[in-house]
Amino acid sequence: MDLAAPITPDTPTGSARVPAVETSIPSISPLRVVHDTGGIDLSAAERAAARFLQALGLDTDTESLQGTPGRMARAYAELFSPRPFDLTTFPNDEGYDELVLARSIPVRSVCEHHLLPFVGTAHVGYLPGHRILGLSKLARVVEYFACRPQVQERLTKQVADWLQAHLEPKGVGVVIEAEHTCMTLRGVQATGSSTLTSTLLGTLRHDARTRAEFLSLTGLTT
Repeated sequence: MDLAAPITPDTPTGSARVPAVETSIPSISPLRVVHDTGGIDLSAAERAAARFLQALGLDTDTESLQGTPGRMARAYAELFSPRPFDLTTFPNDEGYDELVLARSIPVRSVCEHHLLPFVGTAHVGYLPGHRILGLSKLARVVEYFACRPQVQERLTKQVADWLQAHLEPKGVGVVIEAEHTCMTLRGVQATGSSTLTSTLLGTLRHDARTRAEFLSLTGLTT
């Protein structure tokens, strides 16, 4: 029976209509996440790259190197330009209250101190509140903050803080393990070393059992 149907002549006189009851959760439009790339000038970057290489004593007029400045410009433009995406969430109709964890998300970024790459993996999890997130979006958020000159500590916290603010979960956990070529290829040349950072918010920070479960699922503890 349609509770919102109009009264018909068959409806007994004087009977009260039962008001319609709204039981569904209002839908939320996806948040469009776009990085502003309006400041990229590939031509200027190519000219600057050529001057940079020449200042280091390289001859950019050779057949092997004459296209290198342009390739450098396009490569760094790509590294600094995350793909736009929609942060799609869905109502947590079933009241799911256990951890959701995406493990081994690829991370590639550039150290802001030397502009050399660092690469590794991120483990991102959360305890759902009223809404759940499309799983691929966890990787998108990591990419969004990684596509810029970074330090790993800031990157880890930015991902966690952003998810906490936009998803409003009961807790968030982010762990990143990466190899920094600024440390393995130059300076101390600590080949094979990696750096581990973590940020835990909400229940994952304050509840020891939940924190231990998250770290165990990431493979950091057994």
